[in-house]
Amino acid sequence: MKQLSTSASLCIKSYIIVIFLFGFSVASGQTQKSLDILLQQNNSGSIPYISVAELQILLIENSVVVLDTREANEFNVSHIASAKNIGFDKFSSEDKFLQNLDRETPIVVYCSVGIRSERIGEKLKVVGFSNVKNLYGGIFEWKNKGYMVLDSNGKETENIHTFSRRWSHYLKAGNPVY
Repeated sequence: MKQLSTSASLCIKSYIIVIFLFGFSVASGQTQKSLDILLQQNNSGSIPYISVAELQILLIENSVVVLDTREANEFNVSHIASAKNIGFDKFSSEDKFLQNLDRETPIVVYCSVGIRSERIGEKLKVVGFSNVKNLYGGIFEWKNKGYMVLDSNGKETENIHTFSRRWSHYLKAGNPVY
């Protein structure tokens, strides 16, 4: 009888693990689906997306300029290595850094999830930049896929500024900071 109880117990534990893993995979899929919906609702698609994997390749090849369109306080918490912070609220196409770039330079813009960066990408196109892409899912997706971010001292960090609690559910890896 004790043998049966052990077998039944193992069966129940296995069942619970399977249910947990299934729930986790469904939840992960729901997060991606909700990000897809969020971006469809808020973006026009005027700036083509680039995936985090594609950006990583361009960074390895050193063939892209990465512009962080979040505010300085967000950038200082964490940012993608080599990114230049150009902000959102006070963005200016007259920025000296931008003025010194060739208008055909490959540029990737990003923000938290990809909404503000599309707006800045549109402004860059208006002033003549012809090769601008928007990082799909922004720095949240970058971190969710396991890529490194740096703090204001250039040290690797797990902290990600999530703008507000409302946006933090799109971040699945790292430590949310508000």
